[in-house]
Amino acid sequence: MSMFKRMLASAGIGAAEVNLMLHQDAVKAGDTLSGIVRIQGGRVDQKVDDVYAFVKTRYVKENDNSKSEAEATIARFLLASGFTVEAEKVYEFPVSFQLPAITPVTMGRTPVWIHTGLDIKEALDPKDEDYLKVLPHPHSAIVLDAAAQLGFRLREVSCEYAPHYGQRNGLPFVQEFEFQPSSQFRGRLDELEIMFYPHEEGVELLLQIDRKARGLSGLLAEALDADEKFVRLRLDRTHLEAGTGHIANQLLNTINKYA
Repeated sequence: MSMFKRMLASAGIGAAEVNLMLHQDAVKAGDTLSGIVRIQGGRVDQKVDDVYAFVKTRYVKENDNSKSEAEATIARFLLASGFTVEAEKVYEFPVSFQLPAITPVTMGRTPVWIHTGLDIKEALDPKDEDYLKVLPHPHSAIVLDAAAQLGFRLREVSCEYAPHYGQRNGLPFVQEFEFQPSSQFRGRLDELEIMFYPHEEGVELLLQIDRKARGLSGLLAEALDADEKFVRLRLDRTHLEAGTGHIANQLLNTINKYA
C-alpha cells in the first residue's frame, strides 16, 4: 500500500499541498509582501528540496500580424529548502519578500500573480497562485500625477514584447502607458507614451513622442514612423522631492523640445 501511495503522490494524487496566505493583496511596486506559507502533508512522507515563489505576469507578443500572450517571470524567491513533509502533518512558517520596483501595474489587462510551489524530486510540483493588485511605484506615481496635471488622459496600459527596451530590467517586455494629448498639445501630438524604469534613487523615463503629421512631409514622416521621437528623461530624488508641479514642468519642457 505504501508503494502504491508513493506512486499516486508522484502523480500528484494525495501529495503535499502548498498555500501562500498573503497579509495584503494590494501593494505598490517595490513594496514588501508578507504572509504565511502553509504546507499540508499528503498520504506519504515527501522530501521537499525548495519552497519557492515566482512573481509573474503576461505580455502581448506579435507574430506575423497576429497577437498572442506570453508569460514572464519578474523575480524568483527561495522561501525555504531541505526538509521533509510528513504524511498528514501541517506546517506553517512566515515569509516576506520585496516586489521588484519594475513590477508592472495591474491596469488594463495586465495581471500579476505569485506562483508558490514545492520542488519535490520525481513528483509533480504542488503549486498555488495568488493574484495581486499592483499600484505604481511611488516614483512613477509622481510622474503619472504630473502628466495628469498637464491635461494628458491615460488611454491604455499594456505590457508589450520589446526586448530592446526591456533588457535593462532583464525582461523581454515593457509596460507602456499611452496618453491622449491635452488641449495644449492636441494639434501637435497624436499621442504620448511613457515607459518607466523606477529604482531606489529615482526613475528613468522613456518617452515616445508621436508628433501629429503636418503637410506632405509630415505625412511621409508618419508613414515611415519618423514622426516618433524616443527621448530619455532621468529624474532623481531631488527632482521628485520638489513635487508634482516641478515634474510637470520637466515633462512640459521635454515635450515642447521634441513635439
